[in-house]
Amino acid sequence: MCDNHQDQKGVTLWFTGLPCSGKSAVADIVAAVLKEAGYRVERLDGDIVRQSLTRDLGFSRKDRDENIRRVTFVSKLLTRNGVFVLTSFISPYRDIRAESRAEIGSFLEVYTKCALDVCIQRDIKGMYKKAIAGQIKEFTGISDPYEEPENPEILLETDKETIEESSRKVLRALKERGYLT
Repeated sequence: MCDNHQDQKGVTLWFTGLPCSGKSAVADIVAAVLKEAGYRVERLDGDIVRQSLTRDLGFSRKDRDENIRRVTFVSKLLTRNGVFVLTSFISPYRDIRAESRAEIGSFLEVYTKCALDVCIQRDIKGMYKKAIAGQIKEFTGISDPYEEPENPEILLETDKETIEESSRKVLRALKERGYLT
């Protein structure tokens, strides 16, 4: 990492959306571009975090909220220390996302909006198929609700845009808000 960005302001980019909406794919590209440019970046991804920091939690509403609270704590620490934090979590409930926003402070909600049928088509793990068959309980978008963001700072329509177009939108928003030099 070069020291071009010693005065980097931290910010959390909170990617939210249905399973398979493109959260991780876009966040990974944005993170790679930022790292290549010498920015301090950390990625917090739902699948990875659930293998370590929150492996004791299930998928009930209470456990999902606790999962997000723990991620919020880590994001807040990194953000206040001048790191770009890119989180990829379904985080289906508006109230807990609002809580995260208030706690972190420097927070940009990135909504990866994608039609349910497209998410189902993209599902290489077969999770939607299992949820539709009733084999998975409390699956967001099928048997558990997803509350769309009402005013996200960044709206990505990942069923209409390429991953590259969505990634450029995020980078442009960071530049327009003064996070990139």
